Amino acid sequence: MRLLLLCLFASLPFIFTQTELKQYTIRGLAQGTSYQITYYAADSSITKAQVTYILAQLDSSLSIYKPYSLISQFNRSASGLQADRHLQKVIKKAQQVSRKTDGAFDITVQPLVQAWGFGAEQVSALPDSAAIQALLECVGAGKIKLSKNQLQKQAPCVRIDVNGIAQGYSVDVLADFLEKKGIRNYLVELGGEMRVKGRKPGGKLMAIGIEGPAEGTLYDAYPIQKVITLEKGAITSSGNYRKFYQSGSRKISHLIDPKTGYPLDNELISVTVWAKDAMTADAYDNALMGMGLEKALRFANRQKELEAYFIYRKPDNSVADTATVGFYKMMK
Repeated sequence: MRLLLLCLFASLPFIFTQTELKQYTIRGLAQGTSYQITYYAADSSITKAQVTYILAQLDSSLSIYKPYSLISQFNRSASGLQADRHLQKVIKKAQQVSRKTDGAFDITVQPLVQAWGFGAEQVSALPDSAAIQALLECVGAGKIKLSKNQLQKQAPCVRIDVNGIAQGYSVDVLADFLEKKGIRNYLVELGGEMRVKGRKPGGKLMAIGIEGPAEGTLYDAYPIQKVITLEKGAITSSGNYRKFYQSGSRKISHLIDPKTGYPLDNELISVTVWAKDAMTADAYDNALMGMGLEKALRFANRQKELEAYFIYRKPDNSVADTATVGFYKMMK
């Protein structure tokens, strides 16, 4: 679950010697959420039509909500299909992160996500233990294989859901497009997942506010927990306090454990990750949520070019936070 990352700007001393830059902003809706692109350039070189075209291409490859998309065709297929460059890149990264996290991140979790009511189709009842055990037979990173451009599955029941990584990848695609156009100072945000580079004219460094859970009801505003500043990299978040539903006294989170088949139930409320690119950050924020605090913090501290910030609930039900050393350095 993404958290809303609010863009702020902190003034730091810095001298620009280049041609005076102007701010340009493009906003819109895509992938069931909103996006915003802010860039600084001598003139307006990016159009909303170009952005819309790129996002439509991504949907045609990666959206489980589009019946014509490649991923939907793969899920309906008996053995697999030929993947385009977008699907190939996302699958490769997903498999890499799955191996590094011992399966904490697994895109073949789709049958379980659907069964718990968070998929593209409506469900009439929650799965029982027998149904979950049956679905687990269709889950596991080893049940899919990318051979050159052929994405293969071991059984017809194997299905994938890349929602935990696709928005981050989409941010990277848009950021790379800006860079190909010669833009060196920008902020790209889609659904709260974000990648930044450079500064505002005058040397104002990019800063990002990280939301946390509201203190009162579900309708209360989500407060800013921390503000970080950075000149380059990606920030993404995953959490369990926005996207869930109640079933009796049970709180059913959209984050499903691919090993047990049940919604995650640990002390973590949210995880925010910094990485060089948004696809990497997006994949790891979900994986860290599934590990639990102690294991996730230990894992994150061992990784190069990966930092993380954790909000969690203590045994006395109070809320606390902690972070890796590198993430603390980014905090204002």
